[in-house]
Amino acid sequence: MSYFLGIDVSTTGAKAILVDEDGAVIASHNEPHPISTPRPLWSEQNPADWWNGVSKSIREVLKHASVDDIYGVGLTGQMHSLVCLDKDGKVLRPAILWNDQRTQTECDDITARVGADKLVRITGNRALTGFTAPKILWIRKHEPEIYAQIRRVLVAKDYIRYRLTGEFGTDVNEASGMLLMDVARRDWSDEVLAALEIPSRWLPEVHEGHAITGFISAEAAEITGLRVGIPVVAGGGDQAAQAVGVGAVESGVIALTVGTSGVVFAPTDHYAFEPQGRLMALCHSVPDRWHFMGVTLSAAGSLQWYRNTLAAGVSYDDLTAEAAGIPAGSEGLQFLPYLSGERTPYPDPLARGAFIGLTTRHTRAHMTRAVLEGVAFSLRDVFELIKVTNPQIKQVRVSGGGANSPLWRQIFADVLNVPLVTVDATEGAAYGAALLVGLSAGVFGSVEALTKIVRTGEESKPGGQAIEYADRYAVYQTLYPTLKSTFAALARG
Repeated sequence: MSYFLGIDVSTTGAKAILVDEDGAVIASHNEPHPISTPRPLWSEQNPADWWNGVSKSIREVLKHASVDDIYGVGLTGQMHSLVCLDKDGKVLRPAILWNDQRTQTECDDITARVGADKLVRITGNRALTGFTAPKILWIRKHEPEIYAQIRRVLVAKDYIRYRLTGEFGTDVNEASGMLLMDVARRDWSDEVLAALEIPSRWLPEVHEGHAITGFISAEAAEITGLRVGIPVVAGGGDQAAQAVGVGAVESGVIALTVGTSGVVFAPTDHYAFEPQGRLMALCHSVPDRWHFMGVTLSAAGSLQWYRNTLAAGVSYDDLTAEAAGIPAGSEGLQFLPYLSGERTPYPDPLARGAFIGLTTRHTRAHMTRAVLEGVAFSLRDVFELIKVTNPQIKQVRVSGGGANSPLWRQIFADVLNVPLVTVDATEGAAYGAALLVGLSAGVFGSVEALTKIVRTGEESKPGGQAIEYADRYAVYQTLYPTLKSTFAALARG
């Protein structure tokens, strides 16, 4: 039996997993790496830490299988980062990460240069501070001595590809998250590159997610323990690989991830974009597929903040058990989960969290349930946009830490008014990266077969609370427009 090796370079660590031909996980190891915030709004990492972590994780999982049985390697990781290399392939400065917020001026410049409507039409997205393109412009303006030495720009996982194979490559999903791609054509946009004056020769070759992009070099083999010549496939960004890992590869099968943030990932079989850019529109990491994506920045993160701040020492299970005894709608109490600003449908870093409607009759149990419901309402905002562009929703596959709560799953099912199923896939994006290797090997037969490989679990169907939540959601929709100017005023103070 062959094994497929998935590697995930996340914000917090470098994970490696081994998956067999039946889709079962044989071994997994994660090596943490540090993050640096040298100035306000900055977020950076040293690519050498990624490589050291990947190498250690690979060696750990190889203890559970013969290296001769490894068919190939798939890559995934945090998206939108920027790694700058010189003519010798050396890293010029720390990588700027997806959650770095220093580039709002550059985003405004990109919009002015390309045009707001044209930018969304070509790239599928508006200019956001997390994307790669504004980071390049920031370096040009603020670090001209570094900019003058740049010969290659990569994202996190593609730097690992370079260290493994010596090749400069990326996948269509990751490339479309750089704000430099013609997403409909699945290749770099000459028009956008010209408008931003970024040399096309700096960019890696673009591949479909299951395509072989290179082979393990002798140097990498010595460091990682892999065999020289093992193929390395293109892979995908973390959310696209996560979607592959839960079987969300067909139109109508939606992936809902309830982690620190909440992500709604909706595959499509054709390119489309949300005209105002409120949803991200990217290439999927499987062939002939695209996807919409919307993000609630504080999903399970809201519940974590609530517990740590107002219920320290109380378990999540105890909190949700209390909340289960409160009627739907929390007796008029609502919660806005904008603790970190918001992304979809309000790209507003000044948005703030709030409890609204508090009275003397409300207890901790009411507040807990209001947090659960507020996050669900926020994610319904995303679903409402997706239904306009991709109206057929067959199934929602839910994963992430928040999906462990039966109460929260039922609230999501009622608020969204769709059935939810859990999935037997706990290794996240790394698992999807490994499955893309299996797709490359022909083991899984087709893209559609990926939907069946991932085993689904418990189903939560909309119940009698769906109508009540529809009324409560209508009230929720009025809150941000009413409070937007107040949030801005508070941010100034």
